[in-house]
Amino acid sequence: MSELRYDGKVAIITGAGQGLGRQHALELAARGAKIVVNDLGGDLHGDGSSTGPAQDVVNEIVKNGGEAVANGGNVATEEGAASIVQAAIDAFGRVDILINNAGILRDKSFKNMTVAEWDAVIAVHLRGAFLVTKAAWPHLVESGAGRVVNTSSPAGLFGNFGQANYSTAKMGLVGFTKTLAAEGAKKGVKANAIAPVAYTRMTADLFPPEFADKLGVDLVTPLVAYLAHESVPESGQTFTVGGGRIAKIFVGEGPGFTKKDGLSVEDIRDSWQEIAAQDPLVVHADINAQTMATFQALQ
Repeated sequence: MSELRYDGKVAIITGAGQGLGRQHALELAARGAKIVVNDLGGDLHGDGSSTGPAQDVVNEIVKNGGEAVANGGNVATEEGAASIVQAAIDAFGRVDILINNAGILRDKSFKNMTVAEWDAVIAVHLRGAFLVTKAAWPHLVESGAGRVVNTSSPAGLFGNFGQANYSTAKMGLVGFTKTLAAEGAKKGVKANAIAPVAYTRMTADLFPPEFADKLGVDLVTPLVAYLAHESVPESGQTFTVGGGRIAKIFVGEGPGFTKKDGLSVEDIRDSWQEIAAQDPLVVHADINAQTMATFQALQ
């Protein structure tokens, strides 16, 4: 089989100064893509800024014979998001791939979480993905084969203690991805999401050091690169990836319970086993299919 290449493609990768984003940038550059390496250069909490991390990745790409530019824009602001996309247009004249990877942590139990801690995480992960994608969207459409890869998390899909802000943002990205896929379908734009399990500075406190090699970022990037390729068949999907394992995550609906001639609280109580049943499971392709299933149950 031939090697998957990205020659002539331009990719924007946010939060690419370290960890997963850095690995994504190096891999796509090695396969011919021109890269905008975005990173605010702050700490895990989003405090501070430095152009150093992004420039270091650019230097490495250029040293290896690739093309890249650095950008320190803040994804959480309209001005920052616009500057990221403009950097791609100024340097390379187009945008074909957007990988929304930027993120911060403000972990705290829900009862102790402040509004500021909630807002800060939502701003970077969810608002940031919206703003950068919004700025890039016309160019992705113009590309004819635009690709968006959003970075969700198992914490978003399944919840996690002390991460109400983070998990909410990450699950929000799943819905965002599905809607981008629906709206981009006729324009050649495909969007997918990943829920990575990797040893990075954001997860160093969660995993024992001996798992650093087993959960390397290099075991996540191949999926991201494939989802960013023009040949990818999927859109609107979410995949968990880590340690060499990849699996599709999906929302399913059980057979349910239907009572056409009125519904009472007691009906729900008495039919709870049917309501909560998970088999047979149906995975709807889109909201239209799910709505149609409801209408069919009422006929």
